[in-house]
Amino acid sequence: MSQQPVVINGDRSLTAADLRVQVNLVQDVMRSIMRPDVHFGVIPGTKKPSLYKPGAEVLCVTFRIADKYEIEDLSKDGIAHYRIRCVAVHQTSEMVLGEGMGECSSHEEKYKWRRAICKEEFEATPENMRRVKFSKYQGKVDKQEQIRTEPADQANTILKMACKRAKIAMVLNVTAASDIFTQDIEDLPEELRDQVAEDARHRSRPSAAAAQQATPKDSPERDAAIAACKTAAAKGTAHFRTWWKDTFPKESRVLVTDKVSEFQQIAESADDMNNDLQENA
Repeated sequence: MSQQPVVINGDRSLTAADLRVQVNLVQDVMRSIMRPDVHFGVIPGTKKPSLYKPGAEVLCVTFRIADKYEIEDLSKDGIAHYRIRCVAVHQTSEMVLGEGMGECSSHEEKYKWRRAICKEEFEATPENMRRVKFSKYQGKVDKQEQIRTEPADQANTILKMACKRAKIAMVLNVTAASDIFTQDIEDLPEELRDQVAEDARHRSRPSAAAAQQATPKDSPERDAAIAACKTAAAKGTAHFRTWWKDTFPKESRVLVTDKVSEFQQIAESADDMNNDLQENA
C-alpha cells in the first residue's frame, strides 16, 4: 500500500501514527525515487546520508511545499554576506509549515581565497591580498599560492548558496527527515562521486586491508598524481571532468582519494574566474 502525506487539519496535533506515516513516506521516496549521489550521498567521515538540493526539491514536490525566501543582507566592508530564512508554505492550504535558516559569506575559506593562476599573478598581487596556504597530510607538508577573491564578483554565488542552505534546512525541519539525512555537504563533481563513494565503502569495512586501501600512503607516485590533478583542476571543472574520466589512470585515482574536495575547490575557483572574465569582456 502506498503511503500518503499527512494532511494537516487546522491546529490538530499530529499523532504518533501521523509521524510514522510521514517518516515512512520520506523513506519510500528515498528508496523508489531518489538516486544515490544525485539526490543524496554519504560523505566519507559521516554516518548519515547528506541531503542534496535535488533531493530537497523532490521532497518539496512530495509534500506540496512551496518555498518563500526572506533575505537579510549583512554585507559590509567589502564582504558579501547574506542570511536567509526559507519559509515552507503548503501549496493548497497556504498554511505555513515551518522554516529553515541559512547563511553564507564571502569571508568563508572556500570563497575568500582562490589558487593563483601562475607565479606571475601571485607576485603581481599586493602582499596583503595574497598568501601561501600550508596543509599537512601524513607528515607531508603541501603549500599552495593563493590570492584574495573580489567579494562583489561572488555576491550572486554567495546569495544562492545561502538560499540553498536555508532550503535544505527547511526541508529537514518540515518533513522530520533529520533522523534520515544530515544537512547538505557541497556536492563533488559528478565524475568524482563514484570514487568518493568507493572510498567511503572501504572506510566502513573492518578489515585491515580495506583500511589501508582507504588511506593512501606518501610516495613519489602520489605526489605526481596530486600535482597532475591540481594542474588539470586549475583549468576549470569541465576540463577536469573530461581529464579525470578519459586521461587520468584509475590506478592513480586511488592515490588521491583524500584530495578530491581540494581539487573541486581549485576547479570551482577557476570557473568563477573564467565567468568573471567573460562577464567583463
